[in-house]
Amino acid sequence: MIGKSNELAAAAAHAVSQAPGRVYNPLFLYGDTGLGKTHLMQAVAHAVMERQPETRITFIGTEQFTNEMIGSIRERTTQEFRRRYRETDLLLVDDVQFLKGKESTQEEFFHTFNALYEAGRQIILTSDRPPSEIPGLEARLVSRFQWGMVADIELPDVEHRIAILRNKAMLDHLEMTIPEDVIRFIAEHVRSNVRELEGSIIKLLAYASLKHREITVDVAREALRDKLRPGEAASAAAVGLNTEAIQQAVAKEWGVTTEGLRSKTRTKALTAPRQVAMYLMRELLGLQLVEIGAAFGGRDHSTVIHSLERVTTTLREEPSFAQRVARLRALLESLAT
Repeated sequence: MIGKSNELAAAAAHAVSQAPGRVYNPLFLYGDTGLGKTHLMQAVAHAVMERQPETRITFIGTEQFTNEMIGSIRERTTQEFRRRYRETDLLLVDDVQFLKGKESTQEEFFHTFNALYEAGRQIILTSDRPPSEIPGLEARLVSRFQWGMVADIELPDVEHRIAILRNKAMLDHLEMTIPEDVIRFIAEHVRSNVRELEGSIIKLLAYASLKHREITVDVAREALRDKLRPGEAASAAAVGLNTEAIQQAVAKEWGVTTEGLRSKTRTKALTAPRQVAMYLMRELLGLQLVEIGAAFGGRDHSTVIHSLERVTTTLREEPSFAQRVARLRALLESLAT
């Protein structure tokens, strides 16, 4: 469904489906997991096939492209491999962020991109971040990925989430089963991706059925406790693990304030604990990147990605840091029990 969070990407995809290779080439879609990038890309392919059934379409993930390239070198079928990709009319490539650090794959993809672009054939790419923020990606590929349209897909706002849930209920003929106030409750408190929203409906129905209870807001709160925003689940319990608890624990460990962690200040004294807090929110709460950013003064998801990668690297390289984080993690996990 189209809402404010994806209207630019949807409009660009529609334009591409009407005139592939002539507008927005390449079309680069980016956003967090489960927000519909791949779905939108495939929708373009279906629309093109309906208009032009003879169109040659190739859909592939970056990892598969790499594996096929390696296989073609081993089996000495490189020319056949190149012909398959360079003679297609519409190339759809999922998760191009996995090109990072793969020099040979990037070299091959660079020439494939050039061949298709020069022939006026459409290329659509997806990633979890914009081209300029993919680490280890050659500058020449970054430049080419930005030639056409770069469009992000954000988390759906509350109105969009309500529409998604209503649509799911309608498609599954559940309008009479799930009251409107329950749909609104889920939309207001499950602020993640489309998959999580639809999964919430399925889990709620299963929970109510097993407990032999009518679906109400209270039942929804019980059933979806692990999916609710930090704080909402805790409101039904005396204590619990949430973003505030993590920030407080990290701030105490590093001798800073929670206000400092949420501030825009970038001093070294605040950057390290802020990154650790983001990492622990991802690990312990399973929050989306945008949700984590919102807990730290509205930082964007690319900043969160950098923080997660930085902590992961430091954990591997510095044993004392790893022990400190492990001790803090154990303390926080005890709050959730």
